Amino acid sequence: MADVRKHNANRKVVLSLCVTALAMLGLGFASKPLYDTFCRVTGYGGTTRVAEQMSETIAEREIKVRFDANVASDLGWTFKPDDVAITVKLGQNALAYYTATNDTKYPIVGTASYNVSPIKAAPYFSKLECFCFTEQRLEPGETVSMPVLFFVDPEMENDKRLDEIKTITLSYTFHLAPNPSEDAVRTAQRQSQLDKLEALKLDPEPANNTTDTQINQQGRG
Repeated sequence: MADVRKHNANRKVVLSLCVTALAMLGLGFASKPLYDTFCRVTGYGGTTRVAEQMSETIAEREIKVRFDANVASDLGWTFKPDDVAITVKLGQNALAYYTATNDTKYPIVGTASYNVSPIKAAPYFSKLECFCFTEQRLEPGETVSMPVLFFVDPEMENDKRLDEIKTITLSYTFHLAPNPSEDAVRTAQRQSQLDKLEALKLDPEPANNTTDTQINQQGRG
């Protein structure tokens, strides 16, 4: 009888260990997308928020937004911002551009990751449209324009911790897509998205005054 109880106890221990191992394995697979989702919602780790609609409020405070571009060594692209920096008001919807060129003689599919610095400003940087986390296919020698539609949340003005911040840097890094799909964005789809963004009315309707913007809202800055 004692042997039976000992066997059952050992069996429970083995089952518990197996369940724990499977749970940890599942968490390992899920942790990356869960972490990415958490970062996008909260702005944690320098990840920007993803906004569902354009800003309707513009504050008087101005801030400079710098644009940074990086390329993984194995990609074979040239990638850079059209403007190093622009100055916007908090809540101002702004359209910025990056340019990418495939310097090789064969098609390449790349994907871009991004972050914002300083990290504590990331929750207030809201992207409406961009090319990040979407497979982008460039044909041999092709040069394309990649737009980013964004605004800096006017609520930032109420966060006293950020009073000293005068500049926010948006940084993208393009990597070679390891297993590119057939759904990668191509020239026609990219141009259609660009035309759609450039046709948007970025400024909200003024009440009694007009907003003095410092960038060309309907075209390249």
